[in-house]
Amino acid sequence: MNRISSSFSAEFDETNQEIVLSGKMRPQSPREMTGVIDVIQRSLDGSGRIIYLNVKRLTHLNMTAFNALADLLKIACRADPLRTIKVVTSSVIPWSAPLFETLASKEPNLSVDIYDSAFYPGQTFVEDESFIPILRTQTKMTWRHERDILPRHGLRDGLAVADICCGIGDFATLIRREFNPTRLVALDHSKKSLDYARRVAAEFGLNSIEYTYGDASQMLLADGQFDFVTCRHSLQIFDRPDVLLRELYRICKPGGRVYITNEKNSHCLGEPHAESIRWTYEQVAKLFSHFDMDVEMGPKSRRLLNDAGFDDIKVESFMVTNLDGDPRDFADIIEAWENVYAGQMAVRRGDPPEFIRRFRQGFKDHVLAALHPKGYAGWPIWAASGRKPY
Repeated sequence: MNRISSSFSAEFDETNQEIVLSGKMRPQSPREMTGVIDVIQRSLDGSGRIIYLNVKRLTHLNMTAFNALADLLKIACRADPLRTIKVVTSSVIPWSAPLFETLASKEPNLSVDIYDSAFYPGQTFVEDESFIPILRTQTKMTWRHERDILPRHGLRDGLAVADICCGIGDFATLIRREFNPTRLVALDHSKKSLDYARRVAAEFGLNSIEYTYGDASQMLLADGQFDFVTCRHSLQIFDRPDVLLRELYRICKPGGRVYITNEKNSHCLGEPHAESIRWTYEQVAKLFSHFDMDVEMGPKSRRLLNDAGFDDIKVESFMVTNLDGDPRDFADIIEAWENVYAGQMAVRRGDPPEFIRRFRQGFKDHVLAALHPKGYAGWPIWAASGRKPY
């Protein structure tokens, strides 16, 4: 039995005693939930003592939908105290575990299992410790530019700073060393990344960084705490960047600034083999779009900040290249992109072998351009900031 709307569905797997919710559940009124609630109710009525509610593929859930689900689950739990309902979620969908764990804390026979399989296709690869050196290399190469850019966007010594979607925390450690903030909070939804960040910070004696686990689109941080808020390379992997920007705006002090960086992958370039490289990165942009992510966001930064209510908006772009230090560093980054984009995301999308072969070739040509004694390879990034009005 199932119920399918234009954006979400519910299906009951009798073999596994599992109700599977998927899609983007954003009803404007409880009436739109009627079909899904009916599927869940009938599934509960026809199930045994243990039933699973799988929300791993439920990528969005507004409060109208959650409240309808919560009411139904509460009634089901209280009607049969011997029944066990297990909500299966993923830590990659950052809002899902906190929402359902809050509900489970009030219902003894309701529990939450966090199944850490990635919704965003590159997440498990990025969280693999073998990939951490690549993330650090990326930050090292961008920091050569951002160290000079940040002061132009308002960062200076003695500010309260928040680094949202901090990842492995390397940018936060650089901020701590270079700009000596009075307070530095670094927040991310990946526990693995935060564990790594804490270890590195401790090794370098940077114990004053407040590494915090949290949902960037619904942060448990009070309003107006920070003079300077950063969010790098993260808006582009949210399909609702406006929601995240509203949170960045909320935690920023009036007169403070929010600083974001985003890419435009279709403008990655290289010589020789420019056409092959250009084609591949145009496909990268389409691939991310397929998964509701926008790696073309860089030039849109001004509009996004303006729509979020910021003023005094500043925008600039820079090109990370094979001339920024050791060309091998840049080649390593490109090879990592190939592994996750062609080796995982394109496969998950179901692309045919011939497409993947051509897709990979563009990355290999980009590596060649980076390492060629007369070659040039580039990766464009937009840095932008806006002031929260007084």
